[in-house]
Amino acid sequence: MARWSVSRIPMTIGIAAIVFCGSLAALRISPKQSDSANTPIPTVLESDEGEKREFRARPGVTFTLKIGPKNSGSQTMAVVTEDMAPGDKIPTHRHPHADELILIQSGTGKVMLGDKVQVAHAGATVFIPKDTWISMENIGADHLTHTDIWSTSGHEEYMRAVSVPVGQPVVPMTKQELMEIRKKFTHNAIFQ
Repeated sequence: MARWSVSRIPMTIGIAAIVFCGSLAALRISPKQSDSANTPIPTVLESDEGEKREFRARPGVTFTLKIGPKNSGSQTMAVVTEDMAPGDKIPTHRHPHADELILIQSGTGKVMLGDKVQVAHAGATVFIPKDTWISMENIGADHLTHTDIWSTSGHEEYMRAVSVPVGQPVVPMTKQELMEIRKKFTHNAIFQ
């Protein structure tokens, strides 16, 4: 059996202290990192704040991701604002697992909801129950701005997949590429 000399004790205590303190530091850091990824953060975003992106499938149309798992940590909802140019159209789709609200701030949109078509103006609220077909077209001469709120998160990931951050080059998507991305995200949206 080896004998410990008195001179080795301070070094052993020092190494043990470093390992112990390192372990404590790791324990302190890890919960904060995982909590911030899973715990919603109370957030106030001004109209120009958020993750600004431009659609590759609809070049010239921008949107801002406001709330979701990656923006504020919400696991149960997503919020996006969108600015549609005259003539632009949100393609016909449905969300199998989420209700959606569209709050129109400016402009005029023709909204197809299920088998009904209605014109909606600034100030209108559009409620889309889950699994209801929806499309909206800007039929006015001005931009159509609106806020979209989903009762569950997930669709914002599809929107990231078909867009780039504002300021980056917008490479238009091929039809094949768009179809592959849509297939990947059918749990959040199904397109006609």
